Amino acid sequence: MQRVYGAQNEMCLATQQLSKQLLAYEKQNFALGKGDEEVISTLHYFSKVVDELNLLHTELAKQLADTMVLPIIQFREKDLTEVSTLKDLFGLASNEHDLSMAKYSRLPKKKENEKVKTEVGKEVAAARRKQHLSSLQYYCALNALQYRKQMAMMEPMIGFAHGQINFFKKGAEMFSKRMDSFLSSVADMVQSIQVELEAEAEKMRVSQQELLSVDESVYTPDSDVAAPQINRNLIQKAGYLNLRNKTGLVTTTWERLYFFTQGGNLMCQPRGAVAGGLIQDLDNCSVMAVDCEDRRYCFQITTPNGKSGIILQAESRKENEEWICAINNISRQIYLTDNPEAVAIKLNQTALQAVTPITSFGKKQESSCPSQNLKNSEMENENDKIVPKATASLPEAEELIAPGTPIQFDIVLPATEFLDQNRGSRRTNPFGETEDESFPEAEDSLLQQMFIVRFLGSMAVKTDSTTEVIYEAMRQVLAARAIHNIFRMTESHLMVTSQSLRLIDPQTQVSRANVSTAYRFTLVITP
Repeated sequence: MQRVYGAQNEMCLATQQLSKQLLAYEKQNFALGKGDEEVISTLHYFSKVVDELNLLHTELAKQLADTMVLPIIQFREKDLTEVSTLKDLFGLASNEHDLSMAKYSRLPKKKENEKVKTEVGKEVAAARRKQHLSSLQYYCALNALQYRKQMAMMEPMIGFAHGQINFFKKGAEMFSKRMDSFLSSVADMVQSIQVELEAEAEKMRVSQQELLSVDESVYTPDSDVAAPQINRNLIQKAGYLNLRNKTGLVTTTWERLYFFTQGGNLMCQPRGAVAGGLIQDLDNCSVMAVDCEDRRYCFQITTPNGKSGIILQAESRKENEEWICAINNISRQIYLTDNPEAVAIKLNQTALQAVTPITSFGKKQESSCPSQNLKNSEMENENDKIVPKATASLPEAEELIAPGTPIQFDIVLPATEFLDQNRGSRRTNPFGETEDESFPEAEDSLLQQMFIVRFLGSMAVKTDSTTEVIYEAMRQVLAARAIHNIFRMTESHLMVTSQSLRLIDPQTQVSRANVSTAYRFTLVITP
């Protein structure tokens, strides 16, 4: 009965909470809220009905407490407690009687003391009277308990039955007339929704079959590795990449996160996060493919000041090159133009025309011939006819570097170096000593410092009076290396003295280039 009463109280609380939840349905932020207006109005009406029903449940709970729970509690706490108490009193009286009888039994036989005998006899009589009284009270309570037990079981059930009958009667009077038409209309609405659901489910099933009927190679990360279809004109990109994090001096970890571009920013959003956060400002940044540990398809974003930024890994060659192209396009602030797609197309066409990989002295001679320049100019004229007029507002890139300028990715050996190599390479002193005649002016130099550098590429520029031409040349060289997947870099030793700059081959110690500090020059060193 306690469980029935507890369940009824829970029913009251549940109906009360249900009414509040029905009213709060319209405040829920569902991703798809199509056709919710009719549902919201229907739920508001149901909320009123549940409130009225909650009143009936509250009244029933109160009636059950008075007519069902209270009698059984009184029987348990009054009648059963009374019988238990009388039983304990009868036990105490019996113990006192036993003690008095034991005392009376120990009276001496030869030396009788009438006074002591009289006192012990009175004590036995009082104990017997007390035991008799407690036993009568205990037995009467047991006899009465037999009848009270029957009443205690019947009265709560009568109260439970009357409470349920009154509840159903009032519920029928309250809802039977006005709810019939409402429930029938709601049933019709639910039926129509069910029909729409079945039609939509069939449509989705057909769509699923069409989507799943594609070739299995679609699910392979690098299925088109031979000839991937790469879109180099992207001005925004999104997808999962692996981000390299340093955990120590030489240890690193990789974390798979969702990256996307927003304007000129690279954003990152971890799984489960509400929104993304800024990772890197891409304006004037450079990006290039790099070899990183034992990972494939890695690229690095370098900040405008030349500091190494983040290193990311794509899942395939296509994703890798598209990310590189997209970041390269964004770094040039194409997204701020009126027609960024057309500007990106023109820039990439110009870059493809300008990039001529040179890996030997012979190729350099071929790339500088007039016929190649004529061909590049003709291709440029054709592209200018296709691109809309919106691209004519392209900034100073063409003023700094001529379109179609070839890019050299190797340091070409001068004629003096060929002569030195034909005579044989220089002997190396096993004791680490250097020859005195190697660089005679080094002894008189006020400044002498050597740096280990790597040659990325070089190209001719129109002017060197501004720093913008340096950034533009760096962007074009790095973009060309990314487009052609050129990873090899020539390592050299750069010797800086107060009199000259020397570029020295680390293996043969042959001077590849020598520039006097009397001339004005621009040196760009990136880490």
